[in-house]
Amino acid sequence: MRETRRICTNMDLNAKVALVTGAGRRIGRAIALKLASQGATVAVHYRTSHAEADAVVAEISATGRIAQSFRANLESVAEIEKLVAEVLATFGRIDVLVNSASIFNRTPLEEVTEHDWDSNLDTNLKAPFFLTKFAAVAMRQNGAGKIINIGDWAGIRPYKDYLPYSVSKSGLIGLTQALAKALAPEVQVNCIALGLVMPPENYSPDEVARLVRSTLTKKMGSPEDVARAVIFFCETDFATGTILPLEGGRLLT
Repeated sequence: MRETRRICTNMDLNAKVALVTGAGRRIGRAIALKLASQGATVAVHYRTSHAEADAVVAEISATGRIAQSFRANLESVAEIEKLVAEVLATFGRIDVLVNSASIFNRTPLEEVTEHDWDSNLDTNLKAPFFLTKFAAVAMRQNGAGKIINIGDWAGIRPYKDYLPYSVSKSGLIGLTQALAKALAPEVQVNCIALGLVMPPENYSPDEVARLVRSTLTKKMGSPEDVARAVIFFCETDFATGTILPLEGGRLLT
């Protein structure tokens, strides 16, 4: 009997359009720059970091690639829908969506307010869902698409005193797997569960050192590590519904 093989046509990022949320700063910035370096046109989303987003656009443009900044409040579904529509009107397509925007606030159980709960769940969970819902329509029309959610190992092992945040990231893991089923086979949906990559700016050197000691690698990851993982998920058609821990082995300690 003759063997039948499935031929994968892995995504070439040249001439593709990537929308990266929270791309003006920190990890989102590194992801946007990496996607551009691989040939993608990049829609740089921001909410308040206008100057930083424009700086990312300028850095990408200086390399001869195309980028433009787009503002949206991701707590608003109407603004999310408008954002996706504006990117499509500007570039004609969306091939890659990276849900990188996130909020991370210390909220012990006794201090959690309704606003704390809503803002964490809206930005970290509801926004990735609706961004995917709207962007996936265009992806499926083109027959292919990649969605990468930037999660946190707190979605697997919750942080103490970050209850709404941890719940939102746990939900993002479930959302990734549910959307992978809903959008198969054309669109692949995956999640990177980050550990110590870029600690909050208000952490002291002693706090950072303690976190580094808690990893198996005894070192901190970098935004570039995350960006390379994003490129992997863009370039493979075989991974979907995958949760990739990128946390220095901290889940094993």
